[in-house]
Amino acid sequence: MNLKIIEKSRLWWSLSLALTVAGAIAVVGCMVNFGTPLKLGLDFVGGTRLQLQLDCPATGAQPQCQKPVELADVRAVLNEQDLDGAAVQLLDVDSKAQDRHIIAIRSQDLSAEKRTALVAALEAKLGKFDAQGTLIDTVGPVLGQQVLNSGVMAVLLSLLGIVIYLRFRFQWDYAIFAVVALIHDVLITAGVFAAMGWFGGTEIDTLFIVALLTIIGFSVNDTVVIYDRVRENIAQNSTAPIDTVVNEAVNQTLTRSLNTTASTLLSVVAIFLFGGSTLRDFSLALIIGFISGAYSSIFIASTLLAWWRSRPGYVPPKPATETETKLQDSI
Repeated sequence: MNLKIIEKSRLWWSLSLALTVAGAIAVVGCMVNFGTPLKLGLDFVGGTRLQLQLDCPATGAQPQCQKPVELADVRAVLNEQDLDGAAVQLLDVDSKAQDRHIIAIRSQDLSAEKRTALVAALEAKLGKFDAQGTLIDTVGPVLGQQVLNSGVMAVLLSLLGIVIYLRFRFQWDYAIFAVVALIHDVLITAGVFAAMGWFGGTEIDTLFIVALLTIIGFSVNDTVVIYDRVRENIAQNSTAPIDTVVNEAVNQTLTRSLNTTASTLLSVVAIFLFGGSTLRDFSLALIIGFISGAYSSIFIASTLLAWWRSRPGYVPPKPATETETKLQDSI
Protein backbone atom coordinates (compact mmCIF):
# COMPACT_ATOMS: atom_id res chain seq x y z
CA MET A 1 0.00 0.00 0.00
CA ASN A 2 1.37 3.38 -1.05
CA LEU A 3 -0.88 6.27 -0.12
CA LYS A 4 -0.36 9.71 -1.63
CA ILE A 5 -0.88 11.51 1.65
CA ILE A 6 0.51 14.93 0.78
CA GLU A 7 -1.20 15.28 -2.60
CA LYS A 8 -4.64 15.03 -0.98
CA SER A 9 -3.91 17.14 2.09
CA ARG A 10 -6.84 19.47 1.48
CA LEU A 11 -9.21 16.49 1.39
CA TRP A 12 -8.01 15.27 4.81
CA TRP A 13 -8.20 18.80 6.25
CA SER A 14 -11.70 19.35 4.84
CA LEU A 15 -12.96 16.12 6.38
CA SER A 16 -11.51 17.02 9.78
CA LEU A 17 -12.91 20.55 9.53
CA ALA A 18 -16.38 19.20 8.75
CA LEU A 19 -16.29 16.85 11.75
CA THR A 20 -15.05 19.52 14.14
CA VAL A 21 -17.63 22.05 12.91
CA ALA A 22 -20.39 19.48 13.40
CA GLY A 23 -19.06 18.84 16.89
CA ALA A 24 -18.97 22.58 17.60
CA ILE A 25 -22.62 22.86 16.58
CA ALA A 26 -23.48 20.03 18.98
CA VAL A 27 -21.53 21.76 21.75
CA VAL A 28 -23.51 24.98 21.13
CA GLY A 29 -26.71 22.95 21.29
CA CYS A 30 -25.68 21.56 24.68
CA MET A 31 -24.80 25.05 25.89
CA VAL A 32 -28.26 26.30 24.93
CA ASN A 33 -30.10 23.37 26.51
CA PHE A 34 -27.96 22.53 29.53
CA GLY A 35 -25.68 25.53 30.08
CA THR A 36 -22.52 23.42 29.63
CA PRO A 37 -20.61 22.22 26.52
CA LEU A 38 -21.45 18.61 27.40
CA LYS A 39 -24.31 17.24 29.43
CA LEU A 40 -22.67 16.68 32.80
CA GLY A 41 -23.54 13.65 34.88
CA LEU A 42 -23.92 13.13 38.57
CA ASP A 43 -20.15 12.98 39.14
CA PHE A 44 -19.81 16.64 38.12
CA VAL A 45 -23.02 18.45 39.02
CA GLY A 46 -23.93 16.56 42.17
CA GLY A 47 -27.20 14.81 42.98
CA THR A 48 -28.54 11.39 43.84
CA ARG A 49 -28.30 8.19 41.82
CA LEU A 50 -30.51 5.20 42.62
CA GLN A 51 -30.30 1.76 41.08
CA LEU A 52 -33.30 -0.42 41.95
CA GLN A 53 -33.70 -4.05 41.04
CA LEU A 54 -37.00 -5.91 41.21
CA ASP A 55 -36.98 -8.94 43.49
CA CYS A 56 -37.40 -11.80 41.03
CA PRO A 57 -36.19 -15.23 42.18
CA ALA A 58 -35.35 -18.02 39.76
CA THR A 59 -38.99 -19.10 39.46
CA GLY A 60 -40.13 -15.59 38.53
CA ALA A 61 -43.43 -16.29 40.27
CA GLN A 62 -44.08 -12.74 41.47
CA PRO A 63 -46.49 -10.72 39.30
CA GLN A 64 -43.96 -7.93 38.73
CA CYS A 65 -41.56 -10.44 37.16
CA GLN A 66 -43.99 -11.53 34.44
CA LYS A 67 -43.58 -8.41 32.32
CA PRO A 68 -40.86 -5.81 31.73
CA VAL A 69 -40.87 -2.50 33.56
CA GLU A 70 -42.55 0.26 31.59
CA LEU A 71 -40.66 3.54 31.46
CA ALA A 72 -43.96 5.42 31.51
CA ASP A 73 -44.84 3.88 34.88
CA VAL A 74 -41.53 5.03 36.38
CA ARG A 75 -42.03 8.51 34.93
CA ALA A 76 -45.51 8.71 36.41
CA VAL A 77 -44.19 7.96 39.90
CA LEU A 78 -41.40 10.52 39.51
CA ASN A 79 -43.90 13.17 38.45
CA GLU A 80 -45.96 12.44 41.54
CA GLN A 81 -42.83 12.96 43.64
CA ASP A 82 -42.06 16.29 41.87
CA LEU A 83 -39.02 14.73 40.15
CA ASP A 84 -40.12 15.13 36.55
CA GLY A 85 -36.65 16.38 35.59
CA ALA A 86 -34.88 13.21 36.73
CA ALA A 87 -33.10 11.00 34.19
CA VAL A 88 -34.39 7.42 34.02
CA GLN A 89 -32.80 4.44 32.32
CA LEU A 90 -33.82 0.80 32.13
CA LEU A 91 -30.53 -1.08 32.26
CA ASP A 92 -29.74 -4.14 30.21
CA VAL A 93 -30.65 -7.39 31.89
CA ASP A 94 -27.86 -9.92 32.12
CA SER A 95 -28.83 -13.47 31.22
CA LYS A 96 -27.38 -14.72 34.50
CA ALA A 97 -29.42 -12.26 36.56
CA GLN A 98 -32.56 -14.45 36.37
CA ASP A 99 -34.49 -11.86 34.35
CA ARG A 100 -34.46 -9.23 37.08
CA HIS A 101 -35.54 -5.74 36.07
CA ILE A 102 -33.16 -2.89 36.89
CA ILE A 103 -34.05 0.81 37.02
CA ALA A 104 -31.44 3.60 37.19
CA ILE A 105 -32.55 7.07 38.28
CA ARG A 106 -30.46 10.24 38.44
CA SER A 107 -32.00 13.29 40.04
CA GLN A 108 -31.32 16.36 42.11
CA ASP A 109 -29.92 15.84 45.59
CA LEU A 110 -32.53 13.95 47.62
CA SER A 111 -32.74 13.78 51.37
CA ALA A 112 -33.09 10.42 53.13
CA GLU A 113 -36.81 11.02 53.59
CA LYS A 114 -37.37 11.80 49.91
CA ARG A 115 -35.36 8.73 48.84
CA THR A 116 -37.43 6.53 51.14
CA ALA A 117 -40.67 8.02 49.84
CA LEU A 118 -39.57 7.55 46.23
CA VAL A 119 -38.60 3.91 46.70
CA ALA A 120 -41.88 3.22 48.53
CA ALA A 121 -43.90 4.82 45.72
CA LEU A 122 -42.05 2.82 43.08
CA GLU A 123 -42.58 -0.41 45.00
CA ALA A 124 -46.29 0.33 45.25
CA LYS A 125 -46.41 0.79 41.47
CA LEU A 126 -43.96 -1.84 40.23
CA GLY A 127 -43.51 -4.40 43.01
CA LYS A 128 -40.99 -5.23 45.72
CA PHE A 129 -37.30 -4.43 45.15
CA ASP A 130 -34.36 -6.66 46.03
CA ALA A 131 -32.49 -5.04 48.94
CA GLN A 132 -29.15 -6.46 47.74
CA GLY A 133 -29.66 -4.96 44.29
CA THR A 134 -30.42 -1.46 45.59
CA LEU A 135 -27.60 1.07 45.19
CA ILE A 136 -27.75 4.72 46.25
CA ASP A 137 -25.00 7.28 45.56
CA THR A 138 -25.03 10.94 46.56
CA VAL A 139 -22.55 13.53 45.30
CA GLY A 140 -22.59 17.11 46.58
CA PRO A 141 -22.38 19.99 44.05
CA VAL A 142 -19.16 21.33 45.56
CA LEU A 143 -17.43 17.96 45.26
CA GLY A 144 -18.80 17.55 41.74
CA GLN A 145 -17.34 20.92 40.69
CA GLN A 146 -13.98 19.96 42.18
CA VAL A 147 -14.00 16.70 40.24
CA LEU A 148 -14.82 18.58 37.02
CA ASN A 149 -12.06 21.14 37.59
CA SER A 150 -9.56 18.39 38.36
CA GLY A 151 -10.52 16.49 35.21
CA VAL A 152 -10.13 19.54 32.96
CA MET A 153 -6.80 20.37 34.63
CA ALA A 154 -5.58 16.81 34.07
CA VAL A 155 -6.31 17.07 30.33
CA LEU A 156 -4.58 20.47 30.03
CA LEU A 157 -1.52 19.34 31.99
CA SER A 158 -1.20 16.23 29.85
CA LEU A 159 -1.20 18.39 26.70
CA LEU A 160 1.43 20.69 28.24
CA GLY A 161 3.60 17.74 29.22
CA ILE A 162 3.37 16.35 25.69
CA VAL A 163 4.43 19.71 24.22
CA ILE A 164 7.50 19.78 26.48
CA TYR A 165 8.36 16.16 25.69
CA LEU A 166 8.05 16.62 21.93
CA ARG A 167 10.02 19.88 22.02
CA PHE A 168 13.02 18.07 23.48
CA ARG A 169 12.59 14.97 21.34
CA PHE A 170 12.04 16.85 18.05
CA GLN A 171 11.62 20.56 17.23
CA TRP A 172 8.92 23.12 17.97
CA ASP A 173 6.98 22.58 14.76
CA TYR A 174 6.77 18.83 15.43
CA ALA A 175 5.45 19.53 18.93
CA ILE A 176 2.89 22.12 17.81
CA PHE A 177 1.37 19.99 15.05
CA ALA A 178 1.29 16.90 17.25
CA VAL A 179 -0.74 18.85 19.82
CA VAL A 180 -3.01 20.17 17.03
CA ALA A 181 -3.71 16.53 16.14
CA LEU A 182 -4.42 15.73 19.81
CA ILE A 183 -6.83 18.65 20.14
CA HIS A 184 -8.50 17.43 16.93
CA ASP A 185 -9.07 14.00 18.53
CA VAL A 186 -10.42 15.47 21.77
CA LEU A 187 -12.77 17.85 19.92
CA ILE A 188 -14.20 15.11 17.72
CA THR A 189 -14.79 12.80 20.68
CA ALA A 190 -16.33 15.61 22.72
CA GLY A 191 -18.45 16.66 19.73
CA VAL A 192 -19.93 13.18 19.37
CA PHE A 193 -20.82 13.07 23.06
CA ALA A 194 -22.22 16.59 22.89
CA ALA A 195 -24.54 15.44 20.10
CA MET A 196 -25.48 12.35 22.10
CA GLY A 197 -26.22 14.53 25.12
CA TRP A 198 -28.22 17.01 23.05
CA PHE A 199 -30.37 14.45 21.21
CA GLY A 200 -30.21 11.38 23.44
CA GLY A 201 -29.61 12.72 26.93
CA THR A 202 -26.23 10.98 27.32
CA GLU A 203 -24.30 12.32 30.32
CA ILE A 204 -20.54 12.29 30.82
CA ASP A 205 -18.88 11.18 34.05
CA THR A 206 -15.34 10.79 35.36
CA LEU A 207 -14.77 7.83 33.04
CA PHE A 208 -15.09 10.24 30.12
CA ILE A 209 -12.10 12.21 31.42
CA VAL A 210 -10.19 8.94 31.76
CA ALA A 211 -11.11 8.12 28.16
CA LEU A 212 -9.82 11.50 26.93
CA LEU A 213 -6.49 11.01 28.71
CA THR A 214 -6.19 7.51 27.24
CA ILE A 215 -6.97 8.85 23.75
CA ILE A 216 -4.30 11.55 24.11
CA GLY A 217 -1.68 8.99 25.12
CA PHE A 218 -2.61 6.62 22.30
CA SER A 219 -2.67 9.32 19.64
CA VAL A 220 0.65 10.94 20.57
CA ASN A 221 2.35 7.53 20.56
CA ASP A 222 1.25 6.97 16.96
CA THR A 223 2.35 10.47 15.96
CA VAL A 224 5.79 10.03 17.56
CA VAL A 225 6.36 6.87 15.51
CA ILE A 226 5.67 8.75 12.26
CA TYR A 227 7.72 11.78 13.30
CA ASP A 228 10.63 9.53 14.26
CA ARG A 229 10.64 8.08 10.76
CA VAL A 230 10.42 11.59 9.25
CA ARG A 231 13.47 12.65 11.25
CA GLU A 232 15.40 9.54 10.24
CA ASN A 233 14.58 10.06 6.56
CA ILE A 234 15.66 13.71 6.74
CA ALA A 235 18.96 12.67 8.32
CA GLN A 236 19.56 10.12 5.54
CA ASN A 237 18.65 12.47 2.71
CA SER A 238 18.58 16.11 3.77
CA THR A 239 18.16 17.38 0.18
CA ALA A 240 14.94 15.49 -0.54
CA PRO A 241 11.71 17.55 -0.70
CA ILE A 242 9.84 17.48 2.60
CA ASP A 243 6.68 16.29 0.84
CA THR A 244 8.51 13.21 -0.40
CA VAL A 245 10.11 12.59 2.99
CA VAL A 246 6.84 12.79 4.89
CA ASN A 247 4.94 10.71 2.35
CA GLU A 248 7.56 7.95 2.54
CA ALA A 249 7.61 8.10 6.35
CA VAL A 250 3.85 7.68 6.58
CA ASN A 251 3.81 4.75 4.17
CA GLN A 252 6.73 3.10 5.94
CA THR A 253 4.88 3.21 9.27
CA LEU A 254 1.35 2.74 7.89
CA THR A 255 1.13 -1.00 8.48
CA ARG A 256 2.35 -0.61 12.03
CA SER A 257 -0.18 2.18 12.73
CA LEU A 258 -3.12 0.27 11.30
CA ASN A 259 -2.21 -2.99 13.06
CA THR A 260 -1.80 -1.22 16.41
CA THR A 261 -5.13 0.56 16.06
CA ALA A 262 -6.98 -2.55 14.89
CA SER A 263 -5.63 -4.77 17.68
CA THR A 264 -6.49 -2.14 20.29
CA LEU A 265 -9.98 -1.65 18.90
CA LEU A 266 -10.70 -5.37 19.15
CA SER A 267 -10.51 -5.31 22.94
CA VAL A 268 -12.35 -1.98 23.24
CA VAL A 269 -15.18 -3.15 20.97
CA ALA A 270 -15.46 -6.29 23.10
CA ILE A 271 -15.88 -4.08 26.18
CA PHE A 272 -18.51 -2.04 24.34
CA LEU A 273 -20.50 -5.13 23.35
CA PHE A 274 -20.15 -7.23 26.49
CA GLY A 275 -18.98 -4.88 29.26
CA GLY A 276 -22.45 -3.79 30.32
CA SER A 277 -24.09 -0.39 30.38
CA THR A 278 -21.66 1.02 32.96
CA LEU A 279 -18.70 0.80 30.58
CA ARG A 280 -20.54 1.37 27.32
CA ASP A 281 -20.06 5.14 27.06
CA PHE A 282 -16.45 4.82 28.23
CA SER A 283 -15.63 2.22 25.58
CA LEU A 284 -17.52 4.19 22.91
CA ALA A 285 -15.40 7.26 23.68
CA LEU A 286 -12.26 5.14 23.30
CA ILE A 287 -13.45 3.71 19.97
CA ILE A 288 -14.14 7.19 18.57
CA GLY A 289 -10.88 8.59 19.97
CA PHE A 290 -8.67 5.72 18.79
CA ILE A 291 -10.04 5.90 15.24
CA SER A 292 -9.71 9.68 15.25
CA GLY A 293 -6.20 9.38 16.73
CA ALA A 294 -5.00 7.04 14.01
CA TYR A 295 -6.54 9.32 11.37
CA SER A 296 -4.99 12.50 12.79
CA SER A 297 -1.54 10.95 13.15
CA ILE A 298 -1.50 9.73 9.55
CA PHE A 299 -3.42 12.45 7.74
CA ILE A 300 -3.26 15.60 9.90
CA ALA A 301 -0.03 15.77 11.92
CA SER A 302 2.11 14.60 8.99
CA THR A 303 0.51 16.79 6.31
CA LEU A 304 0.63 19.90 8.50
CA LEU A 305 4.34 19.35 9.11
CA ALA A 306 4.95 18.98 5.37
CA TRP A 307 2.89 22.10 4.60
CA TRP A 308 4.76 24.16 7.20
CA ARG A 309 8.22 23.14 6.06
CA SER A 310 7.47 23.52 2.34
CA ARG A 311 6.06 27.04 2.56
CA PRO A 312 8.02 29.87 0.89
CA GLY A 313 10.59 31.50 3.13
CA TYR A 314 10.87 28.58 5.54
CA VAL A 315 14.34 28.31 7.08
CA PRO A 316 15.24 24.75 8.14
CA PRO A 317 16.55 24.43 11.71
CA LYS A 318 20.22 23.79 12.22
CA PRO A 319 21.13 20.09 12.29
CA ALA A 320 21.30 18.69 15.80
CA THR A 321 24.73 18.11 17.23
CA GLU A 322 25.81 14.59 18.14
CA THR A 323 25.18 15.31 21.82
CA GLU A 324 21.69 16.67 21.12
CA THR A 325 20.87 13.68 18.94
CA LYS A 326 21.86 11.27 21.71
CA LEU A 327 19.79 13.24 24.21
CA GLN A 328 16.74 13.19 21.93
CA ASP A 329 17.05 9.46 21.32
CA SER A 330 17.30 8.80 25.04
CA ILE A 331 14.08 10.69 25.90
